[in-house]
Formats: sequence, C-alpha cells, structure tokens
Amino acid sequence: MPEPKKPGAKGEKVEAPPADKPAEEHVPGEEPQMSQISGLFVEKPQTVTAIKGKNVTFVAKVDSSQMLRKPTMKWLKGKWMDLGSKAGKHLQFKESYDRNTKIYTYELTIVKVVDGDAGGYRCEVTSKDKCDSCTFDISVEAAEETQQTNILEAFKRSGDAGEDAGELDFSGLLKKRERKQKEEPEIDVDVWEILKNAKPCDYEKIAFQYGITDLRGLLKRLKKMKKVEPKKSDAFLKKLGPAYSVEKGKKILLNVELSDSNAQVRWLRNGQEIKPSAKYIFESVGGIRKLTINKCTLADDAAYECVVGEEKSFTEVFVQEPPVTITKMLDDIHVVVGEKVEFEVEVSDEGANVKWMKDGVELSRDGKYRFKKDGTKHWLIINEATAEDIGTYYVYTSGGESKAELEVEEKELEVLQSIADLTLKAAEQAVFKCEVSDEKVTGKWFKDGVEVTPSNRIKMTHIGRTHKLVIDDVKPEDAGDYTFVPDGYALSLSAKLNFLEIKIDYVPRQEPPKIHLDTTGSFVNKNTIIVVAGNKLRFDVDITGEPPPTVSWKKGDTEISEAEGRVRVETRKNLSCFVIEGAERSDEGLYHITVTNPAGEDKADIMVKIVDVPDPPENVKCTAVGEDSASIQWDPPKFDGGVPVKGYLMERKKKGSSRWTRLNFDIYESTTYEAKKMIEGVLYEMRVFAVNGIGISQPSASSKPFMPIAPTSEPTRLTVEDVTDGTCALKWLPPERIGAGGIDGYIIEYCIEGATEWVQANETPVEKNSYRVRGLPVGEKMLFRVTAVNIAGRSSPAVMAQAVTIREIVERPKIRLPRQLRTKYIKRVGEKVNLVIPFQGKPRPVVTWLKDGAPLDTKLVNIRTSDVDTILFIRQAAREHSGQYTLSVQIENMEEKVTLEIQIVDKPGPPIAVTVTDVWGFNAALEWKPPKDNGNCEITGYTIQKADLKTKEWFMVLEHNRRPSCTVSDLVMGNEYTFRVFSENICGMSDDAGISKNTAAITKTGLKQKQQPYKEKDMCSSPKFITPLVDRSVIAGYSAAISCAVRGHPKPKIIWMKNKMIIGENPKYLMQNNQGVLTLNIRKPSLFDGGKYTCRAINDLGQDEVECKLEVRVITEKEEAKK
Repeated sequence: MPEPKKPGAKGEKVEAPPADKPAEEHVPGEEPQMSQISGLFVEKPQTVTAIKGKNVTFVAKVDSSQMLRKPTMKWLKGKWMDLGSKAGKHLQFKESYDRNTKIYTYELTIVKVVDGDAGGYRCEVTSKDKCDSCTFDISVEAAEETQQTNILEAFKRSGDAGEDAGELDFSGLLKKRERKQKEEPEIDVDVWEILKNAKPCDYEKIAFQYGITDLRGLLKRLKKMKKVEPKKSDAFLKKLGPAYSVEKGKKILLNVELSDSNAQVRWLRNGQEIKPSAKYIFESVGGIRKLTINKCTLADDAAYECVVGEEKSFTEVFVQEPPVTITKMLDDIHVVVGEKVEFEVEVSDEGANVKWMKDGVELSRDGKYRFKKDGTKHWLIINEATAEDIGTYYVYTSGGESKAELEVEEKELEVLQSIADLTLKAAEQAVFKCEVSDEKVTGKWFKDGVEVTPSNRIKMTHIGRTHKLVIDDVKPEDAGDYTFVPDGYALSLSAKLNFLEIKIDYVPRQEPPKIHLDTTGSFVNKNTIIVVAGNKLRFDVDITGEPPPTVSWKKGDTEISEAEGRVRVETRKNLSCFVIEGAERSDEGLYHITVTNPAGEDKADIMVKIVDVPDPPENVKCTAVGEDSASIQWDPPKFDGGVPVKGYLMERKKKGSSRWTRLNFDIYESTTYEAKKMIEGVLYEMRVFAVNGIGISQPSASSKPFMPIAPTSEPTRLTVEDVTDGTCALKWLPPERIGAGGIDGYIIEYCIEGATEWVQANETPVEKNSYRVRGLPVGEKMLFRVTAVNIAGRSSPAVMAQAVTIREIVERPKIRLPRQLRTKYIKRVGEKVNLVIPFQGKPRPVVTWLKDGAPLDTKLVNIRTSDVDTILFIRQAAREHSGQYTLSVQIENMEEKVTLEIQIVDKPGPPIAVTVTDVWGFNAALEWKPPKDNGNCEITGYTIQKADLKTKEWFMVLEHNRRPSCTVSDLVMGNEYTFRVFSENICGMSDDAGISKNTAAITKTGLKQKQQPYKEKDMCSSPKFITPLVDRSVIAGYSAAISCAVRGHPKPKIIWMKNKMIIGENPKYLMQNNQGVLTLNIRKPSLFDGGKYTCRAINDLGQDEVECKLEVRVITEKEEAKK
C-alpha cells in the first residue's frame, strides 16, 4: 500500500484549511519561524500538496475590531524572502475588507505551480504594537498523464521544413496496450493505526505486507505523528516563543509569565547578561516579565534567553532590513550619435546597492559603461552613444525596479553652402565648391552618374568642412551634371557645367525678339509659379531674335544681374535661366523679363509664389481641468505658409520629463481639444503643431503647467456646537475623498427655513473645521450648509437635516474641578503654579476668586478667565501664597462654588540643642529638639552623622530617624567624636545641621597587637597565548566561530583583525572574552569573509598575537546530492 498523501490542490484553486487545524510538518532542514502570537488571525493558511502546473490559493483572515490602524500583511518564503517584491504573473495578491465584520481577507495565488515553489512559507501581520504570524508548507507533485483526446494533434509530419513538409506520422494514434490484472476487492486499511499499535520489531513485516518500499521515510513520518507531551515548567507559566522577527529600526517586546510573581529573572543575549539601559528596558507587572529592545539593529539579531533560577526559556530574534525602494524613477532619453548619456535614479537608502541591466543582461564596468554614486543618487553613464546602445535599461533594488528607453538617432548633416551651376568658355577653370557642417565627413564626386577620377587636369580637395572639385582648361566634353555625395548620408548636391562656344555669324540677319513661356510645367495658372520654401527654382525661358537679344530680369525696380549669388540669371543662346537657390519668403513677388535687340523689344511678367510650412500655433493654454482630463485652447498661426491650414497635432508631457507623447495621429481641425486619460495630481505641459499641405510646423511654445484635479466630496458630520442670540457655532469633518487638489478652505451658507436664497456667511474660505455664524435673526429657524473649496472649484454641499432655532439657551453653571485639586495642592517655594479649572454655563458666567474669605490680591496672583475656563497663575510661589482659595461661578441667581487648598513648602531649618547625653562602652546617646522652622510641612525624619576630632571627616550614622533622639554604636576606642543632625521633610534635608555642644570620648582598655606588614606579590606579566587559533574551512551561509586563549596581567586589550585590518563595530562579527577564552563569531559568512584572521593582545608589559586562515566554500549541487 503506498504512503498516504497530504491533502492536495484539486482543480484550479485550492483554499488552505482553516486555522483550527495546525500544520504537523515543516520543510526538512528549516526551523519554523514564528512571531509573537497575539490572536490576530481568524483564519490561517495551511500546508498543502499542489499539482505541478495547477493554481493554488492561500487565504488568511485578520480581525481588525481591536485595531486603531489598518494591519500590514507580509508573505515570506523561507526566512527572509519577501514575496511582495515578486508580484506579477506567477504570484498574485488580493486584499478585501468586510465593514460589517471588520475582517480583512488576504489571498496569495500561485499561478501554474512549478518545482521551485516547494518549501516553507510564512505570513506575518502587524499593527502598531501587535503582531501575529503562522507558517505553512507547499510540496509539489507531478501531474498525472492524461490520454490525448484531440485526434488532430496526433497527426505529425517528419522533418522541420514547415507545416506541409515531410511525410505523415501516425504513430501518435497507436493505443497503448494495458496489461490485464485480476481485479481484487480493495480493503480500506489504515496503515498508520496498525503501525502506531505495533511493536518496532514488526515494522518491516507490516511494510512488506502492504507494499511500502521506503521504510526509512515511513519511520520518520511515524516519529513525527507521535505526539509528545511538552514538559511542564515549574518556574514558567508562559515561555518565550521559538522565534521573533522585527524590522530594522523598530522595537520588539519579549515577555514571559512566571509562576512566582516575586521571582528574579536575568536576560541573556548570546550568553552575555543584558543590563538595563535606554536600549534595553526591563518591566515587571505581577508575574509578567518584559524585555523591550528599542531601535533594533543587525547587531540585535541574536539568541536570547530568560533565566529564572536554574530554568531557562530560549528564543531567537531575527532583524530584517527594510527593502530599498526607488524614490525617483528613470526618464526616457533621446540623443544623437556621439552624445553623452546619463541615466539617473534615486533610492531610499544611502548605503544601497543597485543593479543595472540592458535588455535582460547585467551591465558591468567594461570601459563603455561607468557607474557613479552620490548619497542616494546613482548614475549609469555612456560617454559616446551609438546605435548599438538603443534599448530598454533597467535598474533593480531589493524593493523595486525602474526602466527607461534610450533612443539614439543618426546626426543630420547640414549643408552650409551648396555647389552652383557654372557656364564657362574654353580653356577657363571650373571650380565646384560646397561646405557641410561636419569636418570629418568625406565624399565622392560624380559626373553624369559616373565617379570622377583625379588627373593632372582634374583635382579634388577636402580642407575642413569645404570640398572642392577643380577642372583646369575646360573642354567641351567637361560639360554635364556634377554631383557631390557625402559618405554615409542620404544626401547629394548637384550643379551643372555649361560649355559656352563662341561662333561668329557673318550673315547679318534681323528678327524681332520673342519670349516663349512654357505654361505647361511649373505654372499652376497663367504666369504664376509656386515654389516650396527651401527648394531650388530653375526657370528656363526660350528667347528668339536676330541679332541675339539682351535679356533683363527685374523684381519691381531692382534689376537682377548675372552673378553667382543665391538669386541669379544664367543666359545662353536662345535661353535665359532664372535660378533661386533655397527659396525664401522674401523671394515672393512679381518678376519682369525684358528682351531687346535692334529689331524690337518683348516683355513678360512672371508671378513667383513661395509656400512653406505654417508658423507654430500661439497662446496654448489650459482653460479647464477635470479629475483625469483637461481642456486646451490655442490661436491659429499668424502665417499659414501660403497654404490653408488643414488641422493640428497635439503632444503632452509630464513636467520635468523630456518625453513628449502624441495625443492624436489624425489631423484635428478645431482649436480646442479635450485631453483625457491623465493622472490626477500630476503637472502636465502641452504643445501644438499646425499642419498644411506642405508639412508640419515647428511646435508651439509649451503651455503653462497645469494639473488635472477634481473637486472634493462633500464635508461630513455637519453638527451644531453652540447657539446664542444671533450666532450659531458649527463644526464638521473633512470630506472622505479629497484628491490631489487638497482643500483650500470651506464656504458656509445659511438661509431661513422655507426660503430658497442662500447667504454666504464668510467672504474668504476658512481653513478650520468649525465656524461661528454671526448676525442671525433671533427666534428664526435657520438652515446651514458647508461646501469644500479647492483649485478645481466647490464640492457638493453638506446640508443640515433639521433647522436650528436661533435663541440663547440658559445653562446652569457647573465647575469641573480637576482630580488633583480635590485634595491639598502642594508646591515648593520658587516653583510655578498654573491651575486651569474648566466650567460650564450660558450665558457667560461671572467668575470670582477669594482667598481665606477675602478678595484675591491680583498683585500676588494672576487670574485669567475665558468663556470656558479660568486660570490661576503664580510665577514664583512663596509661603504667603498658601491658604484656601474659593472659586465662585454665577449666572443671574444661580451660583456654584468650590474650595481648593494650596500649600507652599520649603526645606526645614536645622535641629536645635543637639546634646550627647550619655557615653558607655562603644556607644553614645544623642538628643535634640525639632527645628524652629519646619518648612510649612511636617518633619519626616532626621539624618545623623559623626566625625572623629582627629580626621574631622563626617560619616553617615543613621538616615530617616523619626524620633528626636538616637543611640550611636560601634565607635572606635581611643577616639573622640562630635555629631551633627539634619532635619528632613518632603522637600529634602535642611541646608544646615545642628552640631552637638559636647563630644563623646571612647577610652582605651587593654593592649593593642602590632601586626606585621603584608607584602603583596607582583602578579604582572605580559600577554601570552596559551591556546592558538586553528585554521578552519566553513560552508557559506552557516555561522562559524574561531577561538583561542590568552593570559596576562593587567588584563590585556584584545584586537581582532582580518587581513591585517582591524574589525570595528561590524554587526556581522560578535567578539567575546570569557575569563581569557577569546571567541570571534562570524554570522552567515560569505566568500568575501575568507582570509587571514589575527588576534592581538596588548597591555603595558608587551603584546602577543596569533593568526589562522579561514576558508569559506560554497556547497555544490553534487555535494548536496551525496548528502
């Protein structure tokens, strides 16, 4: 019979068993970790067995009826792994609250359980000074194989070429033949009950009979199932829990309950006794003993024990470091190739370590990346960005993560001077010249698409940003189109070389000039040319006439000459070319061309219109905001670029960020826009682009920062606090929902019952949650309402359900005498007296003070009275302030009185008539009289001191002696003594003492023995180690200790060193010295803790030292498998 299994997860979800069934097992190798149980859990998660690939859910319920604040729940795996930072697709958390039962429900869901999820878990709930925890385990089993039901999935093709490649493979359809077994009736046998009642010698026989093969595992399980009754303690009714956990910087409370309320306890930490201090506070309440540890540090992570007599109670305290969170997230960065990149992040702890990753790969200092740290700020620096650096960068801490995108774009090459067309004659020199923005850019020259090769006549130069092509002795074959192409850029600069041939026509012929305009090309209508700003305009005009006419171009009255400028005219035979390089808005206008020769003249007008992208929109502003939206308005651009504006594009960004987000991808025609899906309480900025047929304008100036906010909800619990003739005092609580806009104040309004007109009581909003409305008509019934106001506007009003009648209410006077004034009030001379006595009554009562039946002298005592209380104030109390004070509160014929007694006391005077009345043997009798001045209070006792007349040093004899007489014993023979007496009262001892008038002489009797002087032996010696340190090899993660022994006098000072460096106050190391036995405890060592350790002992006579080597090794998976 196989071993029975624990209850498992069936289906997609399994809830943990209820809390009243505690878990019986723990994960092997781990001890259960428990917090101080305070009964906060109503239902606890319990141990389950989950099926691999299925979901499992754990439920914990917490009762919050006795809590002042919401409890904090933590889910942990093992000892310290906080699952809250692992939330995602695999681990999901859910929280809900039932207002009726005041129970919080917390759920942990593990989606698709894997083998790594197996282990011990713990959930902790804390609320102020209360805490509770419970542990549970998860074991993972493989899923049962199910027969394939989809027959289509069984068809497979051989090969990897694709879906239709290869031959069909029908092996998946073959059924597995099951071996037939004889069916035997199953008998329900409880093997565990049989084993519990059987003898140990029969275990092997029973295991063989029921088919149990793992006998060793069976015996371990059976041992855990047997309940062992805990041994009862005689000294402890309640011992310490097994373990406690606390966050770093917070306090923890350890308590035990004793059977004997008078028993003394000792608290030990790692075997060393703890002394009371500001950090360690001891408390004793009946039989309960408490130890409070304030501001816990990593050094407090130790073993603690409470010792009563010979019995002890042990526990262990674990100090958790709070997770490091990210306070300032990464921002996306957009740079150009070669620029410097700096990612900046800010964390919550200065000593925190962060991990930088790019696209899932951890970054290291390899020359390309640099890491910088300053306090809580961390930087990742890339000196020269390249296209390979594009990607997503992550930064991780122990309690959070952040990511940002890096975009790197190529540099745009800017043309500072383009090449110009040339018209040359034979034997002249052609120079093509251009200038670009980058000095490092190289390029090639082409003629009619063929690369130009240098020769004796053709030379190419590159000096700085200037590139030149020089052709000497121009020939007709040099005519053509020349192009310069920069390497690495999709850009080309072109110009034309025209060869001018000179011919002489000996046949004179005359023909009137004629201008032939081609209106089928770049003309949009008759004689009008449209050019996009920045483009090149080249307009060829055919001209006929004999002899060749003279061509003149004008714009207005300004003639355009033939030159190599941006706007020029190139003239050839029968052709005049008008060229504008990089058209600008100033080039727009009407141009006149005139051709003349001896035979006549011809004219034509050409209109050049320059079109461009529009100017940016203006006056972008936010006109209204909502909870997650904002209304934006702007003015159209002043210049539409010569083409009607089609619409607008909008972008927004968070203030302080450099990343703009496009809000619309289709052109928006209106000049108002409502932006949605914004975060309340975050400052945003907007900008707008104008779009026409040419392109998109430059962005407008950013709008002023605005914040999406919404009005608050209405104020709550509006009540009447007080009503008088003509006034009414109101009070209320803030709204339940305030939002990011906060509250600027409240507006109070009132109206007569039955009317509809509301009158505002306050001109400006009041910040307090109370207000007294004045100037109300007496006897009228009034309604009141209160509205909260913030930057988003007014909230819904809170209206009183019932009307209030404005009329003074007479209330009988009543004095609320504080408890400490109901008995005699005692103060010392010189102290301050400040008595506040509240009273009630309406209208405002008349307050009167009397002292000993007479009116109070205001020069000695200050009295201040308000509507609700009266204050008696004495800056420096004197004895004449003592007496009976009567307070009277009167309203019309109603009056109430109270009497309080004030007593001002001082130190008493010295006793008088101190006399030695008798001397006998080694004793002396003293008597005295009480002091004349008792300090205005009863004498509580006397203090007696004695002095030898030889030394005249005073020594205490008796304290707090009640009678005015005493007997002094144990006086030394042969000495003569004098005595003095101090009187005492509640203020202390008198400043002066009464000295005895006579002395007491003790006479000598017998002989005195003369003793030999004692010579003390010199025990001083230099330090010497009697037991050296021994080399050790330990496993990483397990605490280790090295020890040695030393002797020497005086007691030597001990110094521990690692690799010749002194170990300071490091909480990882615990140094102990017990009677010369020196121990260095290393808590959970890592590979970094390996090295040479030295122990040095030093005193005034010399020093000595010993050393050893400590090797820390990491256990491998093979070694674990062998174990």
